[in-house]
Amino acid sequence: MYSPIMTQTLILGYIRVITDKQTDSGAGLEGQRAYLTLEATRRGSLLEIISEAEATSGKSTKKRPALMEALDRLDRGEAHALAVSKLDRLSRSVADFLMILERSRKGKWALIIGDLSLDTSTPMGEAMATISATFAQLERKRIGERTKEALAVKKSQGVTLGAPRTMPADIRSRILAEVETGKGYREVSRLLNAEQIPATRGTQWHASTIRSVHLSEEGVA
Repeated sequence: MYSPIMTQTLILGYIRVITDKQTDSGAGLEGQRAYLTLEATRRGSLLEIISEAEATSGKSTKKRPALMEALDRLDRGEAHALAVSKLDRLSRSVADFLMILERSRKGKWALIIGDLSLDTSTPMGEAMATISATFAQLERKRIGERTKEALAVKKSQGVTLGAPRTMPADIRSRILAEVETGKGYREVSRLLNAEQIPATRGTQWHASTIRSVHLSEEGVA
Protein backbone atom coordinates (compact mmCIF):
# COMPACT_ATOMS: atom_id res chain seq x y z
CA MET A 1 0.00 0.00 0.00
CA TYR A 2 1.33 3.41 -0.93
CA SER A 3 1.80 6.27 1.50
CA PRO A 4 -0.91 8.88 2.26
CA ILE A 5 -0.93 12.05 0.17
CA MET A 6 1.95 14.37 1.07
CA THR A 7 2.32 18.16 0.83
CA GLN A 8 2.15 19.80 -2.60
CA THR A 9 0.86 16.75 -4.40
CA LEU A 10 -1.52 17.40 -7.29
CA ILE A 11 -5.19 16.50 -6.92
CA LEU A 12 -7.43 16.24 -9.99
CA GLY A 13 -10.86 17.40 -8.86
CA TYR A 14 -13.58 15.92 -11.07
CA ILE A 15 -16.92 17.71 -11.34
CA ARG A 16 -20.03 16.65 -13.26
CA VAL A 17 -23.65 17.76 -13.33
CA ILE A 18 -26.32 15.06 -13.37
CA THR A 19 -29.33 16.93 -14.79
CA ASP A 20 -29.94 19.83 -17.15
CA LYS A 21 -31.55 21.72 -14.26
CA GLN A 22 -28.23 21.61 -12.44
CA THR A 23 -26.43 22.70 -15.59
CA ASP A 24 -28.72 25.73 -15.96
CA SER A 25 -28.50 26.82 -12.32
CA GLY A 26 -24.80 26.23 -11.87
CA ALA A 27 -25.48 25.19 -8.28
CA GLY A 28 -24.29 21.64 -8.86
CA LEU A 29 -20.93 22.73 -10.25
CA GLU A 30 -20.33 25.44 -7.67
CA GLY A 31 -21.07 23.10 -4.78
CA GLN A 32 -18.64 20.49 -6.11
CA ARG A 33 -15.98 23.11 -6.82
CA ALA A 34 -16.26 24.52 -3.29
CA TYR A 35 -15.74 21.09 -1.70
CA LEU A 36 -12.72 20.30 -3.89
CA THR A 37 -11.08 23.65 -3.14
CA LEU A 38 -11.52 23.20 0.61
CA GLU A 39 -10.22 19.62 0.48
CA ALA A 40 -7.10 20.57 -1.48
CA THR A 41 -6.42 23.47 0.90
CA ARG A 42 -6.84 21.21 3.93
CA ARG A 43 -4.30 18.76 2.52
CA GLY A 44 -1.86 21.44 1.36
CA SER A 45 -2.16 20.11 -2.18
CA LEU A 46 -2.39 21.72 -5.59
CA LEU A 47 -5.77 21.40 -7.33
CA GLU A 48 -6.71 21.11 -10.98
CA ILE A 49 -10.43 21.03 -11.81
CA ILE A 50 -11.54 18.54 -14.47
CA SER A 51 -15.08 19.18 -15.73
CA GLU A 52 -17.37 17.48 -18.23
CA ALA A 53 -18.66 20.02 -20.76
CA GLU A 54 -22.28 18.84 -20.60
CA ALA A 55 -24.54 16.80 -18.33
CA THR A 56 -23.52 13.22 -19.07
CA SER A 57 -24.57 9.76 -18.05
CA GLY A 58 -23.16 8.32 -14.84
CA LYS A 59 -23.89 4.76 -15.93
CA SER A 60 -20.67 4.34 -17.91
CA THR A 61 -17.27 5.99 -17.54
CA LYS A 62 -16.62 5.40 -21.25
CA LYS A 63 -19.18 8.10 -22.12
CA ARG A 64 -17.28 10.70 -20.08
CA PRO A 65 -14.13 11.76 -21.97
CA ALA A 66 -12.93 14.23 -19.31
CA LEU A 67 -12.94 11.49 -16.68
CA MET A 68 -11.19 9.04 -18.97
CA GLU A 69 -8.47 11.59 -19.68
CA ALA A 70 -8.06 12.27 -15.96
CA LEU A 71 -7.65 8.53 -15.26
CA ASP A 72 -5.02 8.26 -17.98
CA ARG A 73 -3.08 11.17 -16.48
CA LEU A 74 -3.21 9.59 -13.04
CA ASP A 75 -1.95 6.28 -14.45
CA ARG A 76 0.96 8.15 -16.07
CA GLY A 77 1.89 9.66 -12.71
CA GLU A 78 1.00 13.24 -13.70
CA ALA A 79 -1.18 13.63 -10.58
CA HIS A 80 -1.45 11.92 -7.21
CA ALA A 81 -5.18 11.72 -6.47
CA LEU A 82 -8.64 11.95 -7.98
CA ALA A 83 -11.23 13.73 -5.82
CA VAL A 84 -15.02 14.00 -6.15
CA SER A 85 -17.56 15.62 -3.85
CA LYS A 86 -19.99 12.68 -4.10
CA LEU A 87 -19.78 9.07 -5.22
CA ASP A 88 -22.53 9.48 -7.85
CA ARG A 89 -20.43 12.18 -9.58
CA LEU A 90 -17.81 9.52 -10.21
CA SER A 91 -19.95 6.47 -10.94
CA ARG A 92 -23.39 4.98 -10.35
CA SER A 93 -22.22 1.50 -11.34
CA VAL A 94 -20.40 -0.77 -8.91
CA ALA A 95 -18.58 -2.43 -11.83
CA ASP A 96 -17.29 0.91 -13.13
CA PHE A 97 -16.34 2.06 -9.64
CA LEU A 98 -14.40 -1.13 -8.96
CA MET A 99 -12.60 -0.65 -12.28
CA ILE A 100 -11.55 2.85 -11.18
CA LEU A 101 -10.55 1.54 -7.75
CA GLU A 102 -8.38 -1.16 -9.34
CA ARG A 103 -6.70 1.43 -11.57
CA SER A 104 -5.91 3.51 -8.49
CA ARG A 105 -4.30 0.48 -6.83
CA LYS A 106 -2.17 -0.36 -9.85
CA GLY A 107 -1.26 3.27 -10.54
CA LYS A 108 -0.61 3.98 -6.83
CA TRP A 109 -2.81 7.07 -6.78
CA ALA A 110 -5.52 7.89 -4.25
CA LEU A 111 -9.27 8.21 -4.65
CA ILE A 112 -11.01 10.78 -2.44
CA ILE A 113 -14.82 10.78 -2.11
CA GLY A 114 -16.31 13.62 -0.09
CA ASP A 115 -19.79 12.44 0.89
CA LEU A 116 -18.38 9.12 2.11
CA SER A 117 -15.35 10.68 3.85
CA LEU A 118 -13.18 8.16 2.03
CA ASP A 119 -9.51 8.33 1.09
CA THR A 120 -8.12 5.16 -0.50
CA SER A 121 -4.55 6.09 0.40
CA THR A 122 -5.36 4.27 3.66
CA PRO A 123 -6.25 0.53 3.90
CA MET A 124 -9.49 1.26 5.75
CA GLY A 125 -10.51 3.87 3.18
CA GLU A 126 -9.95 1.43 0.33
CA ALA A 127 -12.08 -1.26 1.99
CA MET A 128 -14.87 1.17 2.85
CA ALA A 129 -14.95 2.51 -0.72
CA THR A 130 -15.88 -0.92 -2.10
CA ILE A 131 -18.52 -1.54 0.57
CA SER A 132 -20.10 1.92 0.16
CA ALA A 133 -20.34 1.63 -3.63
CA THR A 134 -22.13 -1.72 -3.33
CA PHE A 135 -24.72 -0.41 -0.88
CA ALA A 136 -25.23 2.80 -2.92
CA GLN A 137 -26.13 0.75 -6.00
CA LEU A 138 -28.48 -1.43 -3.94
CA GLU A 139 -30.34 1.64 -2.68
CA ARG A 140 -30.70 3.04 -6.22
CA LYS A 141 -32.22 -0.27 -7.34
CA ARG A 142 -34.69 -0.16 -4.45
CA ILE A 143 -35.71 3.39 -5.34
CA GLY A 144 -36.14 2.34 -8.98
CA GLU A 145 -38.39 -0.55 -7.96
CA ARG A 146 -40.55 1.72 -5.80
CA THR A 147 -40.81 4.24 -8.62
CA LYS A 148 -41.91 1.60 -11.12
CA GLU A 149 -44.51 0.30 -8.67
CA ALA A 150 -45.92 3.82 -8.23
CA LEU A 151 -46.02 4.33 -12.00
CA ALA A 152 -47.83 1.03 -12.47
CA VAL A 153 -50.54 2.21 -10.06
CA LYS A 154 -50.91 5.53 -11.91
CA LYS A 155 -51.10 3.72 -15.24
CA SER A 156 -53.82 1.43 -13.92
CA GLN A 157 -55.75 4.57 -12.96
CA GLY A 158 -55.57 5.86 -16.53
CA VAL A 159 -52.90 8.50 -15.94
CA THR A 160 -50.79 9.24 -19.04
CA LEU A 161 -47.09 8.96 -18.26
CA GLY A 162 -44.10 10.53 -19.99
CA ALA A 163 -44.12 12.24 -23.36
CA PRO A 164 -47.22 11.83 -25.54
CA ARG A 165 -47.18 8.82 -27.85
CA THR A 166 -48.35 11.07 -30.68
CA MET A 167 -44.69 11.96 -31.22
CA PRO A 168 -43.56 10.48 -34.55
CA ALA A 169 -41.62 7.26 -34.13
CA ASP A 170 -38.66 8.52 -36.14
CA ILE A 171 -38.26 11.56 -33.87
CA ARG A 172 -38.47 9.41 -30.73
CA SER A 173 -35.84 7.09 -32.17
CA ARG A 174 -33.61 10.04 -33.02
CA ILE A 175 -33.89 11.47 -29.48
CA LEU A 176 -33.12 8.12 -27.86
CA ALA A 177 -30.17 7.54 -30.17
CA GLU A 178 -28.67 10.96 -29.36
CA VAL A 179 -29.08 10.41 -25.60
CA GLU A 180 -27.53 6.97 -25.89
CA THR A 181 -24.35 8.52 -27.34
CA GLY A 182 -23.93 10.44 -24.07
CA LYS A 183 -25.38 13.82 -25.05
CA GLY A 184 -27.19 15.77 -22.31
CA TYR A 185 -30.90 16.60 -22.63
CA ARG A 186 -30.19 20.27 -23.27
CA GLU A 187 -27.64 19.44 -25.95
CA VAL A 188 -30.14 17.19 -27.76
CA SER A 189 -32.85 19.89 -27.64
CA ARG A 190 -30.42 22.43 -29.13
CA LEU A 191 -29.51 19.98 -31.89
CA LEU A 192 -33.15 19.40 -32.86
CA ASN A 193 -33.86 23.14 -32.85
CA ALA A 194 -30.78 23.83 -34.97
CA GLU A 195 -32.01 21.30 -37.54
CA GLN A 196 -35.48 22.93 -37.40
CA ILE A 197 -37.21 19.67 -36.57
CA PRO A 198 -40.83 20.54 -35.61
CA ALA A 199 -41.40 20.29 -31.86
CA THR A 200 -44.30 18.23 -30.52
CA ARG A 201 -44.87 20.74 -27.70
CA GLY A 202 -44.87 24.45 -28.44
CA THR A 203 -42.54 25.95 -31.02
CA GLN A 204 -39.19 24.72 -29.72
CA TRP A 205 -37.61 21.64 -28.22
CA HIS A 206 -36.76 21.83 -24.52
CA ALA A 207 -34.57 19.70 -22.28
CA SER A 208 -37.62 18.69 -20.23
CA THR A 209 -39.26 17.15 -23.33
CA ILE A 210 -36.12 15.21 -24.21
CA ARG A 211 -35.93 13.99 -20.61
CA SER A 212 -39.58 12.84 -20.69
CA VAL A 213 -39.01 10.85 -23.87
CA HIS A 214 -35.91 9.22 -22.46
CA LEU A 215 -37.37 8.34 -19.08
CA SER A 216 -40.69 7.13 -20.49
CA GLU A 217 -38.73 4.71 -22.64
CA GLU A 218 -36.96 3.39 -19.52
CA GLY A 219 -40.23 3.23 -17.57
CA VAL A 220 -39.20 5.93 -15.08
CA ALA A 221 -40.91 9.27 -14.39
